[in-house]
Amino acid sequence: MFSDMTLFVVFAVVLIAIALPLGRYMTNVFFGENKIVGKFFLPIERIFYRLAGVNEKTEMNWRQYATALILFNVFGAVFLFLIQLSQQALPLNPQNFGSVETWHLALNTAISFITNTNWQAYGGESTLSYFTQMTGLTVQNFLSAATGCAVAVAFIRGLTRKSTHLIGNFWLDLVRFTVRVLLPISIVLTLFFVQQGVIQNFDTYQTVQTLEGAEQTIAMGPVASQESIKMLGTNGGGFFNANSAHPFENPTPLTNFVQMLAIFIIPLALVFMFGNVTKNKKQGYAIAGAMFLMFFIMLGVNYSSEINGNPIIDQMNISEPTSFEGKEVRFGMGSSSLFTTITTAASCGAVNNMHDSLTPLGGLVPLLQMMLGEIVFGGVGAGFYGIMVYVLITVFIVGLMVGRTPEYLGKKIEAKEMKFVMLALLIPSVTILLFSAAASVSDAGLAGLNNDGPHGLSEILYAFTSGTANNGSAFAGLTANTVFYDLSLSVAMLLGRFGVIVPLLAVAGSMAEKKIAPSGLGTFETTGFTFMILLAGIVFIIGALTFLPALALGPIVEQVLMIQGITF
Repeated sequence: MFSDMTLFVVFAVVLIAIALPLGRYMTNVFFGENKIVGKFFLPIERIFYRLAGVNEKTEMNWRQYATALILFNVFGAVFLFLIQLSQQALPLNPQNFGSVETWHLALNTAISFITNTNWQAYGGESTLSYFTQMTGLTVQNFLSAATGCAVAVAFIRGLTRKSTHLIGNFWLDLVRFTVRVLLPISIVLTLFFVQQGVIQNFDTYQTVQTLEGAEQTIAMGPVASQESIKMLGTNGGGFFNANSAHPFENPTPLTNFVQMLAIFIIPLALVFMFGNVTKNKKQGYAIAGAMFLMFFIMLGVNYSSEINGNPIIDQMNISEPTSFEGKEVRFGMGSSSLFTTITTAASCGAVNNMHDSLTPLGGLVPLLQMMLGEIVFGGVGAGFYGIMVYVLITVFIVGLMVGRTPEYLGKKIEAKEMKFVMLALLIPSVTILLFSAAASVSDAGLAGLNNDGPHGLSEILYAFTSGTANNGSAFAGLTANTVFYDLSLSVAMLLGRFGVIVPLLAVAGSMAEKKIAPSGLGTFETTGFTFMILLAGIVFIIGALTFLPALALGPIVEQVLMIQGITF
């Protein structure tokens, strides 16, 4: 246990040490101009602007920004959909895979990757060619992450600018984040992963003889290049069906540690960037502090539940520790719990252990983190603008308590902004609960279950929570590759992504038009310890009020029954 505690502390320290300078660099990328960096990257960026036929110097209001963002993602979904249906005629297909088996699976996968969800209702190594993995999935891993960051940057502009209706240029934000942030770091990560043993090739699959004399097919492919952006962009879609539990994706404890860092470094750096842009770093530190507080609470619950294991299995007198059921012994309990908490605190969805094998209380943690909107650091961009929903709600509630108009960064938060904020909060919540309810009472939804009782409900709830939160991990006992689940999860993913982005861009546009008033005696301080505790409290209270009944019927009652020795 001491080594696990040491791991948790070291992870937090290294994460902060990397995120602080990265936050300064990203501040310069989007809100400054380093002539040396610009001289190197601008010629590359201008190629993309010219190919797309856009003027990157013309700024947009929030409606234009949202329109450009949606149209770009619609084009990406159509492109990826067509690639899957025609991959048998495309190059880099040494296994001669045919087109994706059904149109609804291809549609689900296309929507999954453009929304940064990477929900996978297929086995990557047995379904998709190298061309599809690279030009379809890996490209969208970059672009979906860049889209989220662009929204975060536009939102920061809305909060910090005054008396303007402009919040930036989507094309410039998208290209700059891709070229100046994601690509350089991804190249370094790819080289590191290759050095550690992650494969990167275009070979045909290898057939080998096992020690027992049987034949086994070993999948090959360009894995390291996809692995780096899968983690850095908080995408999560694995080249292999086993994801980061597969030794070709995650071969050593060091790669496991680096992959966990890669998931969180940009989301935390964005929070620090926010503090830099506001000219008050304490603004960023307060939000980061609330995130760390919530993260370690969640990690503590998951770790304590998993290390205690399942008492029912304990009674079977199995020699192996029961807590390792469904986990990779290469990584141990600490790394498994840390990875689980990280990947669902962020909108990543990569897994190095099977979440379906978690104890009920241990499984409640990733489920609740996704229900809250994955705002504990969260996804690239999505985590920042997600936590800002709760920041504005916290400031608004405090303003009502003291009887004055709420203010944040010197700008009044009025009814118009709060309507959009509540819309961004309610759309994902309603989507999760309505789709889960429909699946739990319909024949089509129940047909996919492999477990009865409360765990079966948790599987359904987890699927729609993961899709709506754009996470992509799963309780793998659910058979999701059906018409019902492919289509319903596609709708959930779209609502969870754009049902949050569009209202928050509207908030950004509205806030940008406001003047900045100086702070007064009645201004609520948003940089201190009190604000940090209030913010974390509001997040948990809203999550509890919204989802407690559903959680009580699923993982909570399953935990109680497990203690009593009752199974289904």
